Amino acid sequence: MNVFCFPKISFNVGTFKSYEYLFGMKYSIQLFLLFLLPFILPAQSSITYLHCGRILDGVGGELTEQTIVVEDGKISRIEAGYVGAAAGAKVVDLKQSTVMPGFIDLHVHVESELNPRAYIERFTKNPADVALRATTYMRKTIAAGFTTVRDLGGSGVNISLRDAINEGYIIGPRIFTAEKAIATTGGHADPSNGRNEELAFDAGPEAGVVNSADEAWKAVRTRYKNGADCIKITATGGVLSVAKDGQGAQFRNEELEAIVTAAKEYGMHTAAHAHGVGGMQRAIKAGITTIEHGTLMDDETADLMIEYGTYLVPTLSAGSYVAEKAKTPGFFPAIIVPKAIEIGSQQKEIFTRNYARGVKIAFGTDSGVSPHGDNAKEFGYLVECGVKPMDAIISATSTAAMILGQKETLGQIKPGFTADIVAVLGNPLEDIHLLEKVDFVMKDGRRVK
Repeated sequence: MNVFCFPKISFNVGTFKSYEYLFGMKYSIQLFLLFLLPFILPAQSSITYLHCGRILDGVGGELTEQTIVVEDGKISRIEAGYVGAAAGAKVVDLKQSTVMPGFIDLHVHVESELNPRAYIERFTKNPADVALRATTYMRKTIAAGFTTVRDLGGSGVNISLRDAINEGYIIGPRIFTAEKAIATTGGHADPSNGRNEELAFDAGPEAGVVNSADEAWKAVRTRYKNGADCIKITATGGVLSVAKDGQGAQFRNEELEAIVTAAKEYGMHTAAHAHGVGGMQRAIKAGITTIEHGTLMDDETADLMIEYGTYLVPTLSAGSYVAEKAKTPGFFPAIIVPKAIEIGSQQKEIFTRNYARGVKIAFGTDSGVSPHGDNAKEFGYLVECGVKPMDAIISATSTAAMILGQKETLGQIKPGFTADIVAVLGNPLEDIHLLEKVDFVMKDGRRVK
C-alpha cells in the first residue's frame, strides 16, 4: 500500500524496505520522514517587502510612503503606499526610516588599517594574517552600509578576499580591486622602499613598479592576469610612504599614456593617487578616470579636470585622520610627520574651493588609512565643505556605480537593479551625520544587518 503520495513523487513500504537492505542499515521511520521534509514543507519565499517611510533613489529623487519589493536579489517593483505582502513573503518595517541604495566607497584598502606598528608589520605578518584581519575590516564596512567598495592597492590578498565574499564564504561588501598599485622606482607604492640592504630588492612590473612605457604595459597586463578589476597608479609622492617628497610627479607622460591605453584595452578604468599639481595634470591629460586625494589642486588643475571630465575622489577622512595622528609621538616614522601635518591641514580648504569651481566628485574615504567602518564620516566632511547632502549621497551611489561600470545594476533604488539597500532612522537631508548610524543593510536581496 502507499504510505505517502505527493505530486511527482511516491513511496511505499516495500520500496523503503529495499533501501534498508541496499544501504545495509536499519532506517527508522523518523529518518525517512526527515528525508521527506523538503517535499512536504512549502519552499521558503525569496520575496521581501520593505515598507519605506522615505526613499532617496540615488539620482536625486525623493519618495515617501512606498513599498520596495525585492525578489531573487533584485528590486522587482516599487509601489505607492504600504502594500500588503504576498503569502509567505517577508515584511520589513522601515516606515520611520530613510531608505537609500547601498553606499559605494571608491577608495579603500581592504587588507590593512593604519596603526603605529603598521610599518614593521609588513615584515612580521604572513598573508594569512593579513587575510584574517581583512575579514573583520570588511564586516565593519558592510555593517556601516557600504555594500560595494573599490580597493586601490594591496598585496594581492585583496583578490582572494573579493572572491571569498562573492562565493559566500565570508560576509563583506562587493569588492572591485586594483590588486597591486603601479608605481615608479622609489615612488609611492614601490614595495621595496625603506628596506635595509639585506631585504632590499629591485622591484619590477610583477611587483607593480615601472620605468618605461613597455614596463607600464607589462604591469597592466600582469594586474589583468592576476584578476584585477581596475588599475591604480601613484602619480605623485605620498604622505605615508617612507620618502621625503609627498608631492612631486613620478611618471613620465609616455608611461601614463601607456597605462591608460592598456587599461582601456583590457576593459579597466584607472585611478591616480595624486597630491601635487604636476602629477595630477599629467594624469588628467593622459585620460585617467579618477584623481584620488587631489590635495594641493590649484585653479589651473581644477579647470583641466572640468575640461577632461575627470572625477575627484577627495578622501577627506584620510587627510583629517593622518593630520590628527601626526600629533601623537611615535605613531608615524619621523619622515612622515611633516608631510601628514602639511597636507592634512590644507585638504578641506582646497577641496572646498575646487568643488565650488565645478570639479566633479565621487565618494571615497581611503579607509585603511582612516579606520574601516567609519566610512560614513566622509559624508559629514563633504557637507562641511559645501556639498549638499543629496549630492553627497549621489556621489556614493549612482555616480560611484557609473565609475565602476555598474550604472545599470548598482547605485539606484529602481526596478531591475541589484537589491543593495540601506536605511537610517530620520532624514539625512536634515542631518547628514545620521548616515553614520545605519541600522538596516541588505546586499543582493539578503538582509545582513
